[in-house]
Amino acid sequence: MKKEFFEGNRERLYRGMEEGSLLVLFSGKEKRKTNDEYYPFYTDRNFLYLTGLDSKEFVLVACKEGGGQVTETVYVLPPDPLKERWTGARIQPEEAQELSGIGQIRYVDEFLNDFHRLAVSGKYGSLYLDLSKADPAEEDKESHRFSRLTAREYPYLQKRDICPGIRRLRLIKQPCEIAAIREAEKITCAGITAMMKASRPGMYEYQYKAEFDHALGQFGPQGPAFPSIISAGKNNFCIHYYSYKGQAQDGDMILNDVGAWYDNLMTDVSRGFPCNGRFNERQKLLFECALNTSNHMFEIIRPGMRMAEVDQTARRYNAGLLKEAGVLKDVDKIGTYMWHGGAHHVGFDVHDVVETPERIAPGMVFCVDIGIYHEEWGIGFRLEDNCLVTESGCENLSGMIPRTVQEIEDTMKKGLL
Repeated sequence: MKKEFFEGNRERLYRGMEEGSLLVLFSGKEKRKTNDEYYPFYTDRNFLYLTGLDSKEFVLVACKEGGGQVTETVYVLPPDPLKERWTGARIQPEEAQELSGIGQIRYVDEFLNDFHRLAVSGKYGSLYLDLSKADPAEEDKESHRFSRLTAREYPYLQKRDICPGIRRLRLIKQPCEIAAIREAEKITCAGITAMMKASRPGMYEYQYKAEFDHALGQFGPQGPAFPSIISAGKNNFCIHYYSYKGQAQDGDMILNDVGAWYDNLMTDVSRGFPCNGRFNERQKLLFECALNTSNHMFEIIRPGMRMAEVDQTARRYNAGLLKEAGVLKDVDKIGTYMWHGGAHHVGFDVHDVVETPERIAPGMVFCVDIGIYHEEWGIGFRLEDNCLVTESGCENLSGMIPRTVQEIEDTMKKGLL
């Protein structure tokens, strides 16, 4: 992404802030894994979406004064030759300026003193922070700790949560984001087809994962967009399965729910396929019910449709097909075979942190996920694609990844040659 993308994101966000207010956002800190090791650092996605700066311990401060004028500062880590020798070069001030489009760069050890001067200046009455949590029980972020500090030291600053404003921005993808998702789909396709071509009865789940990871590794160092879900046989009935210890037996379906990323934009795609390269009659029957349901959804999704109707319509339509096929006796019992919905948005997160819309609009990108789990038959899989809403309908961004019975079997035959 070019700096103009991040500049535009910030400009639109600032419009919704009150005059006489401050905004403080944190990129996050490393989390310790064990004695002398940290988990790989993952920059807060809201911070990244607004600045383009991918580093730990950075801080963005924006001051909105009367007349709508906004001044911005990014606080970065200072040079430290010894630490950089161990963990790599840090982003320099001129690099931060070029990546973010923010002219004023200072070092993080100056942040608290600078904030104190702003807070006591009498110019500002509100403080915007990202106070969101996916779960109230989860660990506090830097913004929550800073909120407590400022409540104690500057009680006159009224707290405002900036997250709803950022979620509204992230809901509609810009052309450069859509272009990045398209590139990520190509990488995802390479990974899934690599698994299909390598598939043999007797392969372990970790070997399928190795094929996927190796294919993605040819496009850059970033790897999968999220922990891959790859399972075989009875393990397919664990929706979020990460053990990779099972072995595919002849006749098993391979379930994979995987994705790649490109320029920080992510995909989320699922393709079920038989490990021996040939669908049996029951597998084919269930797969084509899922495929026809998915195709139906891509025919009807368009601007104005209620977002809640995506999953509801998919369940009703798939229930009708399963009943017609003699699998389901009562359409009201579709929950026996469809265990989850899947119309979540994708973007800077695989389950993108967006404002849940009442109605679909152009520029939204979300998943159409049809999962069928028939425990009695030992068949579980899902068919998941990424849907871009256009002005008049929608587009299947992951449609190039083999998704019909014929396309999958033809792809797998190539691996046998």
